[in-house]
Amino acid sequence: MKFATKAVHAGVQPDPSTGAIMTPIYQTSTYVQESPGKHKGYEYARTQNPTRDALQASLAALENGKHGLCFASGLAAIDTVIKTLNPGDEVIATNDLYGGTYRLFVRVFEKYGIRFKFIPMNDAEAIAAHFTLQTKLLWIETPTNPLLNVIDIQRVCQIAHAHGAKVAVDNTFASPYLQNPLDLGADLVMHSVTKYIAGHSDVVMGALITNDDEWAAQFKFLQNAAGGVPAPMDCFLVLRGIKTLHLRMKAHCENGQVVANFLANHPKVGQVWWPGLPSHPNHAVAASQMRGFGGMMSFTLKNDSVENAIRVMENLELFSLAESLGGVESLCGHPATMTHASIPKEEREKAGLRDSLIRLSVGIEDAQDLCEDLDRALALV
Repeated sequence: MKFATKAVHAGVQPDPSTGAIMTPIYQTSTYVQESPGKHKGYEYARTQNPTRDALQASLAALENGKHGLCFASGLAAIDTVIKTLNPGDEVIATNDLYGGTYRLFVRVFEKYGIRFKFIPMNDAEAIAAHFTLQTKLLWIETPTNPLLNVIDIQRVCQIAHAHGAKVAVDNTFASPYLQNPLDLGADLVMHSVTKYIAGHSDVVMGALITNDDEWAAQFKFLQNAAGGVPAPMDCFLVLRGIKTLHLRMKAHCENGQVVANFLANHPKVGQVWWPGLPSHPNHAVAASQMRGFGGMMSFTLKNDSVENAIRVMENLELFSLAESLGGVESLCGHPATMTHASIPKEEREKAGLRDSLIRLSVGIEDAQDLCEDLDRALALV
């Protein structure tokens, strides 16, 4: 089944009682049982919910996985993964990653004896030297947030598996439409569903997809035991959003290419980070493992200063200055003070994240309007 067909149909069936084409919102906390332990597959809504079940099946299908599990946020999903580790275990993570992930790793889990090592992964071969007997998990984002670094998923999986470690891929920036890490050897895919999958800036949610039966059973246990589950209404909204994921992602990619090329040729722009540009250091890797290059990009100014970057962001009109990404509307952000403020400045700079960096989430508006909006703001510096 092709992706567009899966986006519309996978995981969902017409409601058998009414014929409703959309999965109903099962807004209930509990389910009536005929006799103790005799029920229709549902006992308590933290443990199971039919709306959530449909969404989990849909997400698993989109990522070509067996098991899909949804959580109240992307961070709740990541939290669940790390809870499967033990004191003394080590995680190797890319050094350019979402600030909330870094905060969770360092400020929450390090005190429980789990060690985290942050390294650049642009050169897949260089990661082999960092594995130890204690390394149990390799955590990667690709493309990364916010520098759009691209990591060779297939090669890093081969290296990690040779050292007995599993690989988890944060696939948020790509979405299942552009990239399927399980097909490239990854053991787990994580999504901030909040972003492209939901796509309308009205839901906060996370998801895990895997083919590993044992790991999936652990996630299912923790989903229920720790209770970080999404609400039925949110699951309904994401199911609705998924039906147009392929159409939205095509528009994000098309607009992304126009905006990236506009910035790359603008006299006031210094550097542009977008995997689709031939100048991107891992453009060839991106082209080999992705079906498009997405709508996320970052750039700096030729007259590079924090003050000039802020002036540009304050004067954009169609690009709203806001946290998050992946919605139909265009957003701009300042990673140093917003999404990545929880990472110490010296660590940010070590990874190449300057305080003057501007991150764009290119929406599905008219591309020419977006370029004109950027041009007006850039004219002020």
